Amino acid sequence: MNANDRTPADLLRSALAADPGRPLVTFYDDATGERVELSVATFANWVAKTANLLQGDLAAEPGDRAVLLLPAHWQTAVWLLACSSVGVVADVGGDPAAADLVVSGPDTLEAARACSGERVALALRPLGGRFPQPPGGFADYAVEVPGQGDRFAPYAPVDPDAPALAVGGAELSGAGVVERARADAGRLGVTAGSRVLSGLSYGTWEGLSCGLYAALAVGGSVVLCRHLDQLAEGGLEKRVEDERVTVTVR
Repeated sequence: MNANDRTPADLLRSALAADPGRPLVTFYDDATGERVELSVATFANWVAKTANLLQGDLAAEPGDRAVLLLPAHWQTAVWLLACSSVGVVADVGGDPAAADLVVSGPDTLEAARACSGERVALALRPLGGRFPQPPGGFADYAVEVPGQGDRFAPYAPVDPDAPALAVGGAELSGAGVVERARADAGRLGVTAGSRVLSGLSYGTWEGLSCGLYAALAVGGSVVLCRHLDQLAEGGLEKRVEDERVTVTVR
């Protein structure tokens, strides 16, 4: 990766320039049997579309705070990088009442209604499907994002030293996220080409780093597993083998 990368969005741009066809995020939901694999190029396309939605339709600006009430999921990873692209603070599990906008999964819609700003709902259905019945007061992400542009350019440059991520009571700048992610990669033995399997929640820095940032920072990829506790006996060992996992974090 580029040593000059100072935000998570920078890391993604470098990954796209280096090898757009390699896997970046492989997602499993062991409650539904879903498996989704996104290459760097496909993931970056989702990020660009989401960033255009965020900056355009939702009128988000650098410094705005987006509370993400979302589980460890490939679409959550997309939103984290979209926020970085725009300069919006991604507040994972924060207070919707204090947010400029909220992005909610299907299980947290009532809590999300405390936000007086824009509200976006994710059904988290296989293949990025929409809600059968759109929740009142929310924009359905699966309806809004497909028509967005495939390329993104921020209206204003993103300051790497400005707040970028809040999780677990701590707040990090974009540069801070990159620095900590690189340090975690070194500690975990994650290098270019590594495959990191994570069953951790995105509600902590450790979960975010093991499930996204550390691998992204050094040219690796993640196998992100939701509801890993519902995997049949022996299933984890098979997945590690099938996915060529080199680092496992649970």
